[in-house]
Amino acid sequence: MNALNKTILEAARGIARPGRISRASGPAAWPRDSSSLPHSSPSHPSDEQLLDAYSKSVAGVADRISPAVVKIDVRARAARADVRTGRGESPPAGSGSGFVFTPDGFILTNSHVVHGASDILVTLVDGRTCSAQLVGDDPHTDLAVARIHAADVSAAPLGDSRSLRVGQIAIAIGNPYGFNCTLTAGVVSALGRTLRSSSGRMIDDVIQTDAALNPGNSGGPLVDSRGQVIGVNTAVILPAQGLCFAIAVDTAKFVVQHLLREGRVRRSYLGLGGQNIHLSQRMVRAHLLSASGGILVQSVEPDSPAHRAGLRDGDVLVAFGGERVETVDDLHRLLTGDCIGKSCEVQILRLGESLRREVVPAETRS
Repeated sequence: MNALNKTILEAARGIARPGRISRASGPAAWPRDSSSLPHSSPSHPSDEQLLDAYSKSVAGVADRISPAVVKIDVRARAARADVRTGRGESPPAGSGSGFVFTPDGFILTNSHVVHGASDILVTLVDGRTCSAQLVGDDPHTDLAVARIHAADVSAAPLGDSRSLRVGQIAIAIGNPYGFNCTLTAGVVSALGRTLRSSSGRMIDDVIQTDAALNPGNSGGPLVDSRGQVIGVNTAVILPAQGLCFAIAVDTAKFVVQHLLREGRVRRSYLGLGGQNIHLSQRMVRAHLLSASGGILVQSVEPDSPAHRAGLRDGDVLVAFGGERVETVDDLHRLLTGDCIGKSCEVQILRLGESLRREVVPAETRS
């Protein structure tokens, strides 16, 4: 337990066990002059001590983690030249944040910071700049790994997001609007949030914080009071204030393993488009379903796994691989890399009948 948490707990104990109050009543029971008024016990921390403990905690995190935080500048691939003029548009540029998480220069950041970039330039906190190579990125979780080759780089330790509690200190470090290595502090506001990624899939177990984030903070670390990374800052809700989100570090660990090994996270797909619908109670009872939701198939890609399995427009998908499916997000969670090339049973409702088909999911192309 760090010094700040100890101080807060000691203060709480002091409040829970107040000193005895005299049973005497009337003015005579109280001291006649202010100099004899009771003072706080030395064992009870003052407001200055509490503030000092908080400041020391945040400053300590800044000292330990800031050297690992980097500024990322990217240039996207140039557009094709205009056939009539022979000139092409200048490739768009952007910037964001990231942090080194291994001593040999691997950097974690957001996919939307580096996706599609032709050049990635990394600036370290000591002012050094170097080119980075993209190891891999995963738009479905908005995470990416790049690597630099530089000597004497600091690495930020990855923590554990499973043990997080609402209300604990959360510190964000990044480069908002190009202001290098800016620190903001707040608390963990909520846990278990979900965000929609650019690919359409849901990102689960997202951390909500009120530590201020701005454009340029994307990809920077969210850190606890021990100086361990608990999340990767990724989004804010505008024009709201204090609604900021970070991808949990446990999700990042899973993604990083795959990116380092294969350069991507393998996922499967069926090749259908659909929407969530509510099933009538009569239909639920008739087919002995455990829930009243399903996916109405609106389109099936030609020569896709769904097409080869005989699925068609108007079908209602209610189960996949023996698991109940109520929403498109439920299906996405089940379509993991383990399903690629394996026969899986799907249950569909078609014209009032319950049918079962075998489908072999393929690997996503994106």
